[in-house]
Amino acid sequence: MRARILFFLPVLLALVAASAQSPGPVVVQAASAPAATSATTVPIAGVSSIPDAIKLLEKIKAGNDEVLAKQKAALERLDELQDAADQLRIFAKRG
Repeated sequence: MRARILFFLPVLLALVAASAQSPGPVVVQAASAPAATSATTVPIAGVSSIPDAIKLLEKIKAGNDEVLAKQKAALERLDELQDAADQLRIFAKRG
């Protein structure tokens, strides 16, 4: 009887250890970012004169200025959040 217990105990432990293995990793595809499009996208080949090219460049510049303004506002907001987080860390250390 003792020999059976000594034999089956390691076998049982091996089976439990084998079934307790974690499953393989799950691979999730990254979300692709939407392509940056602009309402002022015009093929450059359609520009036939210098004044038309200048107008097109002014439209592109206006679009870029809008994007830069949005990015500046986002950076300012991030700076505010960083300052608030720093203050929270300081107050947490005091308490």
